[in-house]
Amino acid sequence: MSRICQITGKGPMVGNNVSHANNKTKRRFLPNLRTVRISLEDGTTRKIRVAASTLRTLRKQNS
Repeated sequence: MSRICQITGKGPMVGNNVSHANNKTKRRFLPNLRTVRISLEDGTTRKIRVAASTLRTLRKQNS
């Protein structure tokens, strides 16, 4: 499974681990994905992978 938010499309970013000696090695910043159940218009439920920041935004807009 790909590590991509199914609503916003947010995915992994690339950066560097930097040591105290300033050595740089590549690393990945992965999004904080959560599995959430949503109910569709036809009454069925489905699981989608959503970033935690997206969930906060959706809850803020709905309240």
